[in-house]
Amino acid sequence: MMLYNLPIVLCVLLVMAFQTNFYFGSVFDKSARKPNRSIYFLIYGGLCCVYLFAPLSPLLSSGTALLMIFSMAQSYRVEIKTQVIFSILYAVLMTVVSFISLYIFSMIDSVDYTSMDTGMGVDRPAFIKGLILSCIIMFPVIQIIRLISKRRSVSLPYRYYVMLLLVPLISTYQINVLATDTKKDIYYFIAILGFLFLNVMIVYVFDTITDKFQFMHENAQLQDQMNYQDANYEKTVHSFKSIKRIIHDTHQQFLYIEECIRRNDSAAALEHIKLTLNKVEDAYQRVNTGHLAVDALITNTLNIGQANGIRIDTRLNLQSSELHIDRYDLCVVLGNMLDNAIEASKKIKLAEDRYILIQMHTSDSALFIRVLNHTAQEAASLHTRKPQPEYHGIGLTNISRICEKYGGNMTTEAQHNAFNNMVMLPFDV
Repeated sequence: MMLYNLPIVLCVLLVMAFQTNFYFGSVFDKSARKPNRSIYFLIYGGLCCVYLFAPLSPLLSSGTALLMIFSMAQSYRVEIKTQVIFSILYAVLMTVVSFISLYIFSMIDSVDYTSMDTGMGVDRPAFIKGLILSCIIMFPVIQIIRLISKRRSVSLPYRYYVMLLLVPLISTYQINVLATDTKKDIYYFIAILGFLFLNVMIVYVFDTITDKFQFMHENAQLQDQMNYQDANYEKTVHSFKSIKRIIHDTHQQFLYIEECIRRNDSAAALEHIKLTLNKVEDAYQRVNTGHLAVDALITNTLNIGQANGIRIDTRLNLQSSELHIDRYDLCVVLGNMLDNAIEASKKIKLAEDRYILIQMHTSDSALFIRVLNHTAQEAASLHTRKPQPEYHGIGLTNISRICEKYGGNMTTEAQHNAFNNMVMLPFDV
């Protein structure tokens, strides 16, 4: 018989903490961990000591265990409903595995541990042995969950979370009924295994449903992006046509000026030159950085701004003769940043408050873009700082995706009726 002593309990505590963290790291992904997690481990450790040492009633013991698990879930940046779902699922899995462990020891020791009380008067050595074996069994179970969980980021409708929550809750009730009213034989053991399999499959069902919504979400985003990119290509084609038209028209004007010079009518020639320059200035690209995608998008923004009474300042310093960024990706990033600024500016009632600043410059290794615009109200209420980029606003998801592709980053600042969007894209060389 294993002795019940402090070193063993501390080892069990550490194993349980590691295993719980391993579980949530599998279903939530390590990238979702909060920066400072020590406070959650301390809370977990305190609750675990209460669970292992204090003579609690079965109800209080179960509640303490659930709080202990949920405290570890809090160390990850995920939605609260997701934390609750997977905390309850872990509690159910641990309950099922604990009954399996006690059944195994009952077969070995010829003692019915499965009916023992986990509260006051508990058989502590058997309880600790059951916990140890439960932790051992849980590791392969978590590994299975790790393999089938693809950690999707799409949020499902609440009704799916409710339906998925019912299965673990019903499983817990059925296990308690089996433990109380069922003979502890091989059929009892098979029933417990069945519940274990059922709850593991819940993770697979949850992942499959999420996968479906992820596909629908990505398909809708792709369609929107294709439509958006078609509009950007239309702007570029319009740019080419404008340049071609200007060249053709300028040739005709030069013929007229040449004729005026031949007739020594310098006044008419000068007047027509001024008129031609004004026409060229109005029709030609208002931005000429040497990069067609940048010129077309910013020129289009300047035209929209002029039509809507939006004051736009541009500070462009693209020193590199070639931007080592895919033109499609550049259109996605710059186009979405400019469109968001224009849409926000249109909502401002006073024309003198409508303002956009566009800054672009390059270094030897990266492109830097900054678009600042005034907003109709406090920008902090318009753009939250949630970890999931899809909640930040129209277009920012696509910008974030391109930044990840190139190993760059996007930063947003919202304060004092202004929204500041900054992007850094390393050159893909």
